[in-house]
Amino acid sequence: MTLVVIELKNPADENATIWTAFNQIETYKIQIPSLFHYNAISVISDGIEARAGTVTSNKERFMPWKTIEGKEIAPSAMPQLEVLFQGMFDKKILLDLIKHFIVFEQERQDIHKKLAAYHQYHAVNKAIETTLRASSPNGDKRCGVVWHTQGSGKSLTMAFYTGKLVLALDNPTIVVLTDRNDLDDQLFGTFSRCHELLRQKPVQTASRNQLKELLRVASGGIVFTTIQKFLPDEKGNRYPLLSERRNIIVIADEAHRSQYDFIDGFAKHMRDALPNASFIGFTGTPIEKSDRSTPAVFGNYIDIYDIEQAVEDGATVRIYYESRLAKLELKQDERPKIDPEFEEVTEGEEVEKKEKLKSKWARLETIVGSEKRIKLIAQDIVDHFEKRLEVLDGKGMIVCMSRRICIELNNEIVKLRPEWYHSDDDKGIIKVIMTGSASDDASWQEHIRTKPRRKAIGERMKDPADPLKLVIVRDMWLTGFDAPSLHTMYVDKPMRSHGLMQAIARVNRVFKDKPGGLVVDYLGIADELKKALSEYTESGGRGKTTLDKEEAVALMLEKYEMVTALFHGFDYKKFFAATSREKMSLIPAAMDFIIKQESGKERYLEYVTRLSQAFALAVPHEEALKIQDEVGFFQAVRSGLAKTTVIEGKTQEELDSAIRQIISKAIVTDKVIDIFDAVGLRKPDISILSDEFLAEVKRMPHKNLAFELLRKLLNDEIKTRSKKNLIQGKSFAEMLEKAIKKYQNKSIETAQVIEELIELAKEMREAKRRGEELNLNEEELAFYDALEVNDSAVKVLGDEKLAIIARELVDTVRKNVTIDWTLKESVQAKLRVMVKRILKKYGYPPDKQKKATETVLEQAKLICKDLAEV
Repeated sequence: MTLVVIELKNPADENATIWTAFNQIETYKIQIPSLFHYNAISVISDGIEARAGTVTSNKERFMPWKTIEGKEIAPSAMPQLEVLFQGMFDKKILLDLIKHFIVFEQERQDIHKKLAAYHQYHAVNKAIETTLRASSPNGDKRCGVVWHTQGSGKSLTMAFYTGKLVLALDNPTIVVLTDRNDLDDQLFGTFSRCHELLRQKPVQTASRNQLKELLRVASGGIVFTTIQKFLPDEKGNRYPLLSERRNIIVIADEAHRSQYDFIDGFAKHMRDALPNASFIGFTGTPIEKSDRSTPAVFGNYIDIYDIEQAVEDGATVRIYYESRLAKLELKQDERPKIDPEFEEVTEGEEVEKKEKLKSKWARLETIVGSEKRIKLIAQDIVDHFEKRLEVLDGKGMIVCMSRRICIELNNEIVKLRPEWYHSDDDKGIIKVIMTGSASDDASWQEHIRTKPRRKAIGERMKDPADPLKLVIVRDMWLTGFDAPSLHTMYVDKPMRSHGLMQAIARVNRVFKDKPGGLVVDYLGIADELKKALSEYTESGGRGKTTLDKEEAVALMLEKYEMVTALFHGFDYKKFFAATSREKMSLIPAAMDFIIKQESGKERYLEYVTRLSQAFALAVPHEEALKIQDEVGFFQAVRSGLAKTTVIEGKTQEELDSAIRQIISKAIVTDKVIDIFDAVGLRKPDISILSDEFLAEVKRMPHKNLAFELLRKLLNDEIKTRSKKNLIQGKSFAEMLEKAIKKYQNKSIETAQVIEELIELAKEMREAKRRGEELNLNEEELAFYDALEVNDSAVKVLGDEKLAIIARELVDTVRKNVTIDWTLKESVQAKLRVMVKRILKKYGYPPDKQKKATETVLEQAKLICKDLAEV
């Protein structure tokens, strides 16, 4: 059984990257699917980086393994592959991973096989140890707290922990506790999808009575409930005793005093109901230093995985902050009048139910929700978000402080962009997500949806390909909602502490080439962010909750200077005043200027990619808009270079980065430049490589570009032939490699290399004509070449007899081909006998038959692969 597939690339080959290793695994999945029938883990490495994933993992889900024993991160100087082999492939750890840390989850139409990352694996095992101690007869029933930053897979960590705990504690009862129905639904969904790992199906309680029934059992069960169901039937009453067993574990999601009122509220009721239960907390935000009650119930930290480490590992992306305070009517002198506790007290509640705060709410809600201010913000959001979408495909979320403001802001945006609106749930670019009732205003009713309808819109939001781009919420989807393509959040609601940290983390998910998330502040939450950072660092967290947008701008300008330095001595700025014809000639000239420099192409491709990512974060800052045309030009040159010069290992997706740069309209509508049009050449038929085309290449004014262009064409042609003719492909590939090495060693000038390449092109053309002279088709010629490798065979048999053998071999292979013959040893053995028989029949030299048979079989594999694909 192949449990682990490892694809290693040459660290000395600049074109053999970790992602060419990834592409190779993807190819194996298509060509050798049986290799993955029992596959648990796939590993890719280029000798420098090393990552692990599963058979369904996309690029962003192949993750590094950063520790050997789980106590500390391995030094950066230690090779990643060594860390991975010593850490992940320790016998005990590997078997543990396969048994307890792999789950299958169905998301929309796809089934995903998920493997725990190193921080999840070690946190779970530490948590199991503390739980066994805490729940033992002498234990203090406090298992501890796991703090893993939002977006780093906390829900799955909880599922892995539960799955392993079920076995470790001999069928315990596990109570999963949340403080909100929507969080309960989301977490329950994760656990339900992992029910095979849990060895049972979890149950979600619908009422207090059902909760009591489920907890009175003698053993077993995974019970989901909200904290509110632990309130006694009547205020002041004692909650009834449900079970005195010690193997009951209560898992609290987001374990903080602010959520659970541990001083004299829910914690007391749970203790009354389950006096011997042990408590463990999982949180995405740190416990406040002043919070004494949460550690009193749960204990100390078991494991910390902070923002800095999550970003370094690629588990999350950085969040940037931009203030766009709408000062129209919300004056600074109004802010001190607002009760500092207001945000916490009213979180998740409509103000109409809060009579005591009615006057304060009315004042703030009236200011924030005034008609003039809503119009101003609507226009600003539309302009800002459209500029973001020009640069970075993805989604946005607007957070408002009341349902009224949500609806009125939606109406104003729709007035500006009527094409964004549609009344049907499954159509339209913008939606309001809120709850309500039939008693709400009639104009609100289209935005009030049932739970299944909200879930369906949630699936649309999570789907990167769905047209839904922008949602307006009050408090729904601010915790637990995971839409990786969400990259911009507009905040127009007072938030603080954990609620603020949880909300902004909606934009920190990893997605393709997304460089970071952006929080746009319209209400002045900067002070609350500073307080949140203070709490975060006091608790031992590294990194910042958010980075100022100015840092993104500074990063962009730094990368901009690096790119412009490569153009020192080349006046690219004349491009912007040039005619269309002049522009088309300037692009290849710029490409040629870059190629001439030492490692120019490699440095340019890297620098422009970095600039593009920084630019995507900075837009629509005025500094970014100043250089947008130049970035467009740089990107056009980069695309031309990549398209023209790329060889094995780079996919079109990698070249056409998901970050779609704003290309100056004066250049082209499509960012990928057609190099043939740019340099004034007609598109060649590269399978022929005619004399006329080769003559045009020879006359090209940009010699470096001509070399790169011809190299790519020949490389593509060789790859095509290699798929059909083993011997010719190898031979021409060696000749091409030799010519390129000469060029790289600077032993001959570009012009001479072009001469060599043209000669190679002519030889390839002659090889094709040779088949016509021997009266052999392409397949027969391939077998002829396989037989002709041995000089003695040619001398003994001559061309004519070799041609006859080649025809008979093709006929034999065609008659005996099956789709999976390359995998079945029995079929290969049968074919090997047939080949030997034919060679013997025509007197092929006996001492050369064995080697010829193997070469012919290799050639047959290529032919059969083509037949199977037809």
